[in-house]
Parts: sequence; structure tokens; C-alpha cells
Amino acid sequence: MKEKENIVIYENLYSTYKSLGLPVDTIDQSKDFTINNLADIHKKFPFKSSVYRPSYFSFVFVKDAHGKYSTDDLTFDTVPGTIYFTNPGHHKAFEWFDMRELYLVTLSESFLKENVHPEIFEEFPFLLAETVRPRTLAPEAFAEFENLYLQILKEYKATSPYKYRIIGNLFVVLLLKVKEYFWADYNPIYEGNRSSQIVKNFKENLEKHYRDLADNKVQVLYQVQDYARLQSLNPNYLSNVIKSKTGKSISSWIADKTIAEAKSLLKNSSVPIKQIAFQLGFSESNHFSNYFKKHTNLTPNEFRKV
Repeated sequence: MKEKENIVIYENLYSTYKSLGLPVDTIDQSKDFTINNLADIHKKFPFKSSVYRPSYFSFVFVKDAHGKYSTDDLTFDTVPGTIYFTNPGHHKAFEWFDMRELYLVTLSESFLKENVHPEIFEEFPFLLAETVRPRTLAPEAFAEFENLYLQILKEYKATSPYKYRIIGNLFVVLLLKVKEYFWADYNPIYEGNRSSQIVKNFKENLEKHYRDLADNKVQVLYQVQDYARLQSLNPNYLSNVIKSKTGKSISSWIADKTIAEAKSLLKNSSVPIKQIAFQLGFSESNHFSNYFKKHTNLTPNEFRKV
């Protein structure tokens, strides 16, 4: 948990709910993936959260509940049949008036890369969108999602050594359904003002740069000035926009992205660590190993064996 400009940044659902004074007994604090029926957690209504910034993706499936949520300066109602998702970095708050069944899935970029799809944002670009408005579906359409997230819940509770790979494959299907229902008529006007567009472009450029690194099209990690150049912006201006809109500095975005890519390569390939280091723009493998351990408390070798 980090606190900046009086807005708290939470790394996972456990730290979010613990800070909000909600029960966390059923929330796994050690994983990059969680799925919970929030009716098992929220017992007193109405409940209104403070404003915070999550560092994780959230997918919400409202079977039977009423409330509202806000992301940045937009507020939406939530009623039975509502489905919505949010990505990291935005100001968020939520309020519940009543609840009988509502499932929340949270996951990190690392989980998406390692278990869902190594090119997750190329395959599902809507995950980088600034704001995607919720959908309220008819019961038969909602049931398609319900079948998927309940199957994911079943696998999550299982003890199979392959459960996260199974969950990852099920989540691909769920994302394809999201793409089908949400993205077909997506209107880019909802991306908001100029600052929002700058953030969206930055995220897309960040993702493309790491694809180029993987394809050996570039050999050096981009820095702030490089991302500014891509949008014809002053580096200080870009830095201020990204920090004010997402709560994270560009250097933090770069570090998080580098670690997520490294984890994916370490888990999903047998590529030597030295080659991974070079692929991610490090001139020395020792520098990469020290960098990785600084951010994960594990060496690349140790992480690969976990």
C-alpha cells in the first residue's frame, strides 16, 4: 500500500479491503489472482468506500445487487445484470446499497502475461482503454458469463498443480465474451479529454515497445524522453500527465512492465536468463538479476523454480 497526494494506491484486493475495514479472511493476499462473492464479505449496507487507486485489474459481475461506482470523473449505476471492468491507475470508489450475489475477479498484469496470454494487450486491446462503460445484460446473456466465472471459481478452489493454467485458459474465453459484448460498439469518445488520450497512447506505446524488444527490433529500453518523443510532447509534461492521471510515475510503469515481461519469459520459456536480460534491454545479465531481485525479492533463477 502506498499513499500519494492523499489517495492511497493498493497493490491487491487484500490490502484494499483491509484498509476499508472489510473482512479479509477469504481473500488470498499472496496471489496475483482472486475471485470472491462479495456478498460473503459485505454484510452491512449501505457501504461507501473512500477514493483509491488500484494497481490491479478488476472484473465485476453483478448477479443481484444495487449500487454505483466511479472511475476518475465518471459515475455509473450497478444493477442486476451489470458487468464492468477497470484497469490499474484510475481513481476509484464504490458504494453498495444491497447485495445478495456479486462476483469480483482481480488479477495483475503478471498473471495475465504468465497464465492468460503472453501478448495479452495485443490480443485484447480494450484492457488498455481509459474507460469502458459497463453493460447491463439480459438474463440469458449474463448467464453465459456466469457459467464461465463459476467454472473459474471451481478451479480456483481446486488443488490441481495446473489450476492457474486452467484458470488462464478459461479467462481467455471470458475475455473473448467481453470483447464480443463490450468492444463491438465501443465509442472512442469515451476516452475523455486530452490527458486521457495521452495516457492511453502511453500505455499502447509501452506495450508496443516491449513487443519490439521481444522481436529484436530495438535493443535498448525506452526512457521518459523516448515516450515523450512518440507523442511529440515535452518529457516533463508527459511525466506530469501520467503521474496525475494514474498515480504512478513513468519510471514505475516501466519497472512494472519490465518485471511483468521478465516473469512471463521466465515462466513460459526455457530461454536462458542471459538472453532474457538482453531481450529486455539490459547490457549485463548481472544488472538484470539485481534489478529483478530488487523488485521481487527473488533472483530470476529462484523465480523460475517456484
